[in-house]
Amino acid sequence: MSDLLRIAAFAGLSENGQYQVKRGASIHHFGGGKTIIEKGQGVSGAYFVLEGRLRVFSLLPSGREATLYPIAPGETCVLALNSLFNDLLYPAWVETELPTTVAVIPGRLYRELFETERAVQDLTVHTLSTLVFRLMAELDQVHACTLEQRLAGFLLVRASARAKVRHTQQEIASQLGTTREVIARLTSRMAAQGLIATGRGEITLLNPPALSALVHSDMD
Repeated sequence: MSDLLRIAAFAGLSENGQYQVKRGASIHHFGGGKTIIEKGQGVSGAYFVLEGRLRVFSLLPSGREATLYPIAPGETCVLALNSLFNDLLYPAWVETELPTTVAVIPGRLYRELFETERAVQDLTVHTLSTLVFRLMAELDQVHACTLEQRLAGFLLVRASARAKVRHTQQEIASQLGTTREVIARLTSRMAAQGLIATGRGEITLLNPPALSALVHSDMD
């Protein structure tokens, strides 16, 4: 449980708060591409990503997935916190993008910590404010950017240190709210321009500066 306590948000916990977290939290390991929470499910606690990445998404009337936000290591989910504090069912789906390790603090314990620990109060407020800005940024991007710009931005954000993005075209399409055929067409165009190289289940960024310029260009 020491990994959970190394999260910056918990640095200010009192000695008793640290003891309660060590005693009450649990660790869970999941493979990549696994749905771990479904819409309408009860949430048992506040969950924190220790390794890997989670994706929170909803479904459009067309049946396509629409990514709401990712949850990176050290972060938690504001929708889960809202469900805990307001006794609501979870309003979206959560899946692992990579093999992911999650620490769960039971709901009752998290609410008790919120009442007595300034660090948990600050964490909760920060999580809420961060989500608001993320959603506003995503709305701005959807309305102001072309799909090609959004794809370029997605590739830059998700690329590893070796400039590789390990997602299938269908996975990318789901996250950007479009179809695999559209992503196939856009990646083929980028590959022809020498921006990327495509392979089975992965994309290699050949010219990240040009992709960045594409994201910020004024395109029709």
